[in-house]
Amino acid sequence: MIGMNVTIATLNHGLSLETRNTTYPSPVIIGKNVWIGSNATILPGVTIGENSVVAAGAVVTKDVPGNTVAAGVPANVVKRINDGLE
Repeated sequence: MIGMNVTIATLNHGLSLETRNTTYPSPVIIGKNVWIGSNATILPGVTIGENSVVAAGAVVTKDVPGNTVAAGVPANVVKRINDGLE
């Protein structure tokens, strides 16, 4: 499930003046049964593991393991989901 106003960015650019105007792609991989809350931002190259939840407003800058809840700016794992019944 993907909430409203979610940004899934797949393009990035260099920092130096020589490469700043060149974009390059990095895929975003989203596992099965993932829930991404409204206004979350997923940056290029990130993998979100199966059965995970990304909290509303989170900015995901690194991979999120499966069966976890990630929240914050930048997003960090705040809880593990044991059996999917929580």
